[in-house]
Amino acid sequence: MNLGFPEMAVILLVALLLFGPRKLPELARGLGEAIREFKKGASAIHEEAR
Repeated sequence: MNLGFPEMAVILLVALLLFGPRKLPELARGLGEAIREFKKGASAIHEEAR
Protein backbone atom coordinates (compact mmCIF):
# COMPACT_ATOMS: atom_id res chain seq x y z
CA MET A 1 0.00 0.00 0.00
CA ASN A 2 1.66 3.17 -1.22
CA LEU A 3 0.33 6.50 0.03
CA GLY A 4 1.23 9.60 -1.90
CA PHE A 5 1.02 13.24 -0.90
CA PRO A 6 -2.65 13.76 -1.86
CA GLU A 7 -3.77 10.76 0.19
CA MET A 8 -1.70 11.85 3.20
CA ALA A 9 -3.11 15.39 2.94
CA VAL A 10 -6.68 14.08 2.96
CA ILE A 11 -5.96 11.86 5.98
CA LEU A 12 -4.38 14.78 7.83
CA LEU A 13 -7.32 17.05 7.00
CA VAL A 14 -9.84 14.47 8.22
CA ALA A 15 -7.86 13.92 11.43
CA LEU A 16 -7.67 17.68 11.96
CA LEU A 17 -11.43 18.00 11.56
CA LEU A 18 -12.16 15.06 13.85
CA PHE A 19 -9.73 15.74 16.69
CA GLY A 20 -8.82 19.41 16.42
CA PRO A 21 -5.38 21.00 16.31
CA ARG A 22 -4.65 20.59 20.03
CA LYS A 23 -5.12 16.80 20.08
CA LEU A 24 -3.14 15.94 16.93
CA PRO A 25 0.37 16.11 18.47
CA GLU A 26 -0.74 13.93 21.37
CA LEU A 27 -2.30 11.39 18.99
CA ALA A 28 0.80 11.34 16.76
CA ARG A 29 3.04 10.82 19.79
CA GLY A 30 0.87 7.93 20.97
CA LEU A 31 0.86 6.36 17.51
CA GLY A 32 4.66 6.63 17.32
CA GLU A 33 5.07 4.97 20.70
CA ALA A 34 2.67 2.18 19.72
CA ILE A 35 4.58 1.50 16.49
CA ARG A 36 7.89 1.53 18.37
CA GLU A 37 6.58 -0.99 20.94
CA PHE A 38 5.17 -3.20 18.19
CA LYS A 39 8.53 -3.28 16.39
CA LYS A 40 10.32 -4.03 19.65
CA GLY A 41 7.94 -6.91 20.40
CA ALA A 42 8.16 -8.27 16.87
CA SER A 43 11.96 -8.26 16.95
CA ALA A 44 11.94 -9.99 20.37
CA ILE A 45 9.70 -12.75 19.00
CA HIS A 46 11.94 -13.04 15.95
CA GLU A 47 15.03 -13.38 18.17
CA GLU A 48 13.32 -16.06 20.30
CA ALA A 49 12.47 -18.02 17.18
CA ARG A 50 16.16 -18.26 16.29
